[in-house]
Amino acid sequence: MCGIIGIVGKNNENVVQKIISGLERLEYRGYDSAGIAVVSTKKEDNNKICRVRSAGKLTNLKEKLKKKQLQGYVGIGHTRWATHGKPTEINAHPMMSKDVALIHNGIIENYKELKFSLETDGYVFELETDTEVIAHLIQREFSKGLSPRESVRNAVKLLEGTYAIAVIFSTMPDTIIAVRHNSPVVVGFGENLCVGSDAGSLSSMCDEVAFLEDGDSVEISEKGAIFFDKNFKEVERSHVKIEKTGTVSKGIYPHFMLKEIMDQPISIRNTITRNTIDPSILNNVSRILIIACGTSFYAGMVAKYWIETFLKIPTDIEIASEFRYRNPVILDNTLMISISQSGETIDTLSAIEYVRSNSSCKTMAIVNVKNSAIARASDLVLYTEAGVEMCVASTKAFTAQLTVLASIAFCKNEFLQQQLHNLPTLCESILTTSEIIKTIAKKIYKSSSAIYLGRGNLYPIALEGALKLKEISYIHAEGFAAGEMKHGPIALIDENVPIIFLCPKNELFEKTVSNIQESMTRGKNIFVITDATNEEINGNIINIQMPSIQSALAPIVYSIPLQLLAYHTAVLRGTDVDRPRNLAKSVTVE
Repeated sequence: MCGIIGIVGKNNENVVQKIISGLERLEYRGYDSAGIAVVSTKKEDNNKICRVRSAGKLTNLKEKLKKKQLQGYVGIGHTRWATHGKPTEINAHPMMSKDVALIHNGIIENYKELKFSLETDGYVFELETDTEVIAHLIQREFSKGLSPRESVRNAVKLLEGTYAIAVIFSTMPDTIIAVRHNSPVVVGFGENLCVGSDAGSLSSMCDEVAFLEDGDSVEISEKGAIFFDKNFKEVERSHVKIEKTGTVSKGIYPHFMLKEIMDQPISIRNTITRNTIDPSILNNVSRILIIACGTSFYAGMVAKYWIETFLKIPTDIEIASEFRYRNPVILDNTLMISISQSGETIDTLSAIEYVRSNSSCKTMAIVNVKNSAIARASDLVLYTEAGVEMCVASTKAFTAQLTVLASIAFCKNEFLQQQLHNLPTLCESILTTSEIIKTIAKKIYKSSSAIYLGRGNLYPIALEGALKLKEISYIHAEGFAAGEMKHGPIALIDENVPIIFLCPKNELFEKTVSNIQESMTRGKNIFVITDATNEEINGNIINIQMPSIQSALAPIVYSIPLQLLAYHTAVLRGTDVDRPRNLAKSVTVE
């Protein structure tokens, strides 16, 4: 969740501005404070570590840096998403302890025991975070006369939990030491040597990257990078070419989310074009297991409908954070499909590792980021061609995931494969419904709760629509299978609660219309997304008119008006659409 970056400059270059640029590329991850520390090269500082931190956005940090200018050719930077300790300036990273400064992504689960031990030795804690423990642990070892390398090694041996850390020492002003355990670290090579949370944050400075394996550590200096494995044995790690992302702009749009919604015809077309599925990948597969979190989980739910209908392969869908803790039975003839936009989701990555350790089944990843941790851990990778998605709430990455999953499910059905190629044009027509959706948003934006209902393969889309509204507008929303209305949800309906129905003219149309009529007798804010007419629904309600489409493809098409509804509602409520509170784009801690 947190973003880390460290840079070693060349030829006595001041790295502060480059660290800021790297932090800007990490903003998509979500954060609530930020900070920078350097081994100062100002004469009056005498190699002292100097830092500047601030709560809130990077603009706040930049303002503080104008007043307290830092200078150093070795430095580290951090965007913090608070776990332990409130999101205040004092709890912002980098953390310091006399000769040491460090940044950390992860959670130290045994920090209370370690804190007690350090307090017994006279170390004073000023903050509320688990990370301060790491700084004092390293300092304690260093104060015994050990080298920086030995101090870091001895300290991390005591840690339980997840961590990606980067450390600088005042006595070693040319080097950064980084260590990873269940949290990604990337080393970048180019005009500077760098470490970071992901390759994207380093893409403006580096041509190649190397990925630390779990338990690895690395020391970078102007001389180069030295890698060590989990046993602290020096090793080589292969370099790969970095994919240059460039600067992503909102263009003519007021928010990244709206731009990314409008990008979907292109991203779907690219994803279809670049993912031709060979049916042989399903040879000897008698069961499919799909693992995902959040929005990706809802994509997997849709895939279960598709795969069982068109491939007749039994399919299970599991929430990654629950999967490995219930001792699941995994058969060797299973194909495991993991879905993750970032390719770094820690729960999904842990589930893959569990499956690989407990079976010989094949693993397939569907991700949006080349060379991500989940891609590297899987036997087969299919890439969604959504491009960079800056908004925390996923839109084009979600429909691209659905497109890949549809390509798999339809790989033996030529008719549906042909229909899939019509999707981009259909999506373009749906984007023109924005004005009617604004009308609905004006009717619901003051609501405190909303209900989404769908049947069949649109039930997961009802869940996803509710999630989008929750994420960016902060309106409580729930999605339900429409057939479950009378089993509880109908009790929530009154004249103030908006109800959004997904109601295509398919084999379940009449049943959904019955649910609409039941809702109309109890409430008045009924909205229907449908390709039917008002006369066919028999109600004085507001429709979002959809094009006729094969029912198998409806989940992709019906997702788009729900994204627009969430977007326009959030704009009316004045929330931070692209950076909703408390959320991060990439969830890299449990």
